[in-house]
Amino acid sequence: MLMLLIAMFPAYTNVKMKEIVLLVHDIRSCHNVGSLLRTAEGLGVSRVFFSGYTPYPSLPEDTRLPHIHQKLTKQISKTALGAETSQPWEYRESITDLIQELTVAGYTILGLEQTADSIPLQEYKSSGKVALLLGREVEGIDTELLKHVDNTVVIPMFGTKESFNVVQAAAMALYQLKFH
Repeated sequence: MLMLLIAMFPAYTNVKMKEIVLLVHDIRSCHNVGSLLRTAEGLGVSRVFFSGYTPYPSLPEDTRLPHIHQKLTKQISKTALGAETSQPWEYRESITDLIQELTVAGYTILGLEQTADSIPLQEYKSSGKVALLLGREVEGIDTELLKHVDNTVVIPMFGTKESFNVVQAAAMALYQLKFH
């Protein structure tokens, strides 16, 4: 797909091919999951990992009850619009085991969260492979899980709200990581 874009739009030849994976942990909404898949696919994310109670599309050897995984897949598909089949993804039982694997594989684990140490997103510069961790829609990333990240980034807010929707925040962060 990227090669087609480069052929159609020569400006894409300057796109740095950064290795980015997305960690989607404890997201409740099927619509958010579908939108995250679509966003990840559009921004060239290498793989999306689902964990915790995050719903995910049907698997070939799905162990969930058929009516459950079929219902979740149908809901995810409403916003994914096919990205559930074109975007590489997988489900992992343990987010901490996954983070450990990615760390060993040379990824920087980056949490998208408001903490006292968070780096403003526009100031963060990635130098290599990045795994972007998203947390729950309302509560964010659990404090115990934050102990496993290398850095956190925050999107500065200028209005009266405290945060963006998880999909919009992920889109902003993925775009920034891809191009800066």
